[in-house]
Amino acid sequence: MSFRFSLRWTAPALGLCLVSGIAGWAQTPAGAPVAGSAPAIATPPGMPPVVDPANLYSEAGAGKLGAAVAADLPRIYVPHVKSNDVYVIDPGTLKVVDRFKVGINPQHVVPSWDLRTLWVANNAEGRSSGSLTPVDPKTGKPGPAIKVEDPYNMYFSPDGKSAIIVAEAFKRLDFRDPQTMALQGALATPRCGGINHADFAIDGRFAIFTCEFDGTVVKVDLVARKVVGYLQLIKPGLPTTIAKGFDGRDEIICTTWKGMPQDIRISPDGRLFYVADMMSDGVYVVDGETFRQIEFIPTGIGAHGLYPSRDGRKLYVANRGSNKIHGPRHGRGSVSVIDFATRKVDVTWPIHGGGSPDMGNVSADGRQLWLAGRYDDVVYAIDTATGMVKVIPVGKEPHGLTVWPQPGRYSLGHTGNMR
Repeated sequence: MSFRFSLRWTAPALGLCLVSGIAGWAQTPAGAPVAGSAPAIATPPGMPPVVDPANLYSEAGAGKLGAAVAADLPRIYVPHVKSNDVYVIDPGTLKVVDRFKVGINPQHVVPSWDLRTLWVANNAEGRSSGSLTPVDPKTGKPGPAIKVEDPYNMYFSPDGKSAIIVAEAFKRLDFRDPQTMALQGALATPRCGGINHADFAIDGRFAIFTCEFDGTVVKVDLVARKVVGYLQLIKPGLPTTIAKGFDGRDEIICTTWKGMPQDIRISPDGRLFYVADMMSDGVYVVDGETFRQIEFIPTGIGAHGLYPSRDGRKLYVANRGSNKIHGPRHGRGSVSVIDFATRKVDVTWPIHGGGSPDMGNVSADGRQLWLAGRYDDVVYAIDTATGMVKVIPVGKEPHGLTVWPQPGRYSLGHTGNMR
């Protein structure tokens, strides 16, 4: 397997991995939201319009809870990879108020596109018994599971017509009916080992998925449902060489390093994609249209989860505290706060006493960042003004928790990629 990015942009030096990017980009702000400053966005049929082209997160701002979630219980849903259950936390009391069994190896709790269902993705790693457990957010209770092959993660097409099952073990995306989960079609991503997380273009035309075990990302045309290309994420200062790329063109590859990309999030103006990499201890910045790496931002050990603030100005980076897939307890976990406008880290909050912040999301009012403590069997509630941490004991190996309800018109999946 080769790990590549395109030579369609000019390299400042062939012998070094590229980090500075295209001339002018480093001086150009990444796009703090400025309402009304960008032209209207054309979207595919069925996709809701982009209300503010300068801030695609505008409708997921604090307090913008829609009618569809008005009667939903305020809860934190925490799946446990090892104990095959979900704990339910009341965010008001910080106490576990319920728990229920689900399928094998639940990885993420995923809000549906229409916000009516929370799906627990049970990927049953190494087995053929994968499933999705629906949860009614009005009652907090699970329904009968639906058998689905290897649902490590789950997203939705921007028009809401397809659930996109990330079949990690098979290097494949399965498009399914978002209600019944009947298979509509599949897309192979053969050069994307460990395909797992994604985010979507502002106009809904494409998505970029991360490839955990290949150190790459893959760009997928959602209209034609085909792979556009692969891009190797390159850590600064390492040697490179030339190789033939996915489309037959020459590309630069790193010869001594392979990262481990995890979560990915788009900038408010839709231009850039931020990719957390737990081996590189930081966040890569990729131009979505040109599919080029333009920058690397060091954050902390084991950079993993990415969550935009409710005002669309900051990006919270959960640094898991270890470069290992199965990390130790009480690692050097932390949360870094990146300013979207400057692409700089404003502050890094440590988990005092050590910890393993992983996946989660921001509360509806934006005042708390909720994260699973993956290897410490806890959940963290982090004050987004001060970085102060409250710790709640939960089950065995919590992973992709979701906060509910959340503001927004629709969900693109994961633990709440809201728009």
